[in-house]
Amino acid sequence: MKKTIKLAVVAALALGATSAFATNGSNMIGMGAKARGMAGTGIGMSHGAESALVNPALITTVKGTEISFGGTIFMPDVKNDNTLLNPRTGAAYDTGYQKSAANMNVIPEVSLASKITDHFYAGIGMWGTAGMGTDYRDTAAANAGGTQFQMVTNLQLMQFGVPLAYTTNGFSIAVTPLLQYGSLDMNYVSANPTTGASVQNGAGVAQDLKFGYNIGLAYTISGLTVGATYVSRIDMDYKDQLPNAMAGFGINYTNTELSTPATYGLGASYAFGASTVAIDYKRIKWSDAKGYQDFKWDDQNVVSLGYEYNAKNWALRAGYNYAKSPIKEQALGSMGNIIPGNARSGDMAGLINTMNLLGFPAIVESHYAVGGTYNVSEQASVDVALTYAAQKTDTYKNFYGQDVSTQHSQTGVSVQLNYDF
Repeated sequence: MKKTIKLAVVAALALGATSAFATNGSNMIGMGAKARGMAGTGIGMSHGAESALVNPALITTVKGTEISFGGTIFMPDVKNDNTLLNPRTGAAYDTGYQKSAANMNVIPEVSLASKITDHFYAGIGMWGTAGMGTDYRDTAAANAGGTQFQMVTNLQLMQFGVPLAYTTNGFSIAVTPLLQYGSLDMNYVSANPTTGASVQNGAGVAQDLKFGYNIGLAYTISGLTVGATYVSRIDMDYKDQLPNAMAGFGINYTNTELSTPATYGLGASYAFGASTVAIDYKRIKWSDAKGYQDFKWDDQNVVSLGYEYNAKNWALRAGYNYAKSPIKEQALGSMGNIIPGNARSGDMAGLINTMNLLGFPAIVESHYAVGGTYNVSEQASVDVALTYAAQKTDTYKNFYGQDVSTQHSQTGVSVQLNYDF
């Protein structure tokens, strides 16, 4: 039981690095401006070379060679309000809502797909899948009554892939070997429970490279396209990062792994005239991913709906994406107490609640998107997309049984250039 509790707290801290970037848990709702303009739909709808980032089986729709490159400016708005007790006197203090300074990040995306023969296609893709975090360095220090611990969390994930696809009679199958790069940095400032002096907790940046894969299927007939994908779990090892971060809570912890979860996906689209409607369903297996599993994250069901109107030289898109937050409040008293040093005893479940909402506020659920394409010439085009996650506020009980609250909303602007040759 104690081991599970310790792993849970580590997961809460570690996962805090991704929240301000991602939308469905710690995953983006979609990669590429076309998919993001339709709120992430793309498993059962071709987006040309960009499909290398979503369903590689659909790169078989390119006529020759197509390259797409661009990125997303992601702008989260996160605020936290936490009430704590002074471990020496028992007096409560609260600085009110404090704003995270981690409010902008640039996410690159590059993809290329080429027709090798009538049946064989190949490509290359590079894309950011998660990154950024929360940054409360500008808030008050813990020994001056600060309740955000001046916490900074930063996890960045980048994938490189080479999709290989085969198609015949409307059916396509593809596999993409993946190389994932990850970096993790977590640090915060606590107060010595005896002297009140500031204590810096953290171990700098840890990095890792690991392999995974993506499998895609697609079938098209009479305007209807259906697709399926599977993305493997990737176990990342961030040496010394998690154990050093946990030392500030008096916990001896040796695990260093944090997994990117496996994801299953199904999608379909139907084209009629200039219009196309699409729907995607994904299940993100947080409960099977190391770190997330110990933290008892719920698997996440993601539903995306998209619409595209494609005229001769331009296209318009819109979409909606919904996924219930995978985190939830842990009941006080369900995991025992924490006693860091000789400080006032605190609740372990409340500590997890605090770390979720302070370092990893993955609470947004509804996402809206609009986008479009303008064909500059027969070979060149420009895609744009705007995504918005509506503000959501969650309030849990912290490790002293007081309220900890987070407000979180997100805005993203994507631009992508495409060239056919």
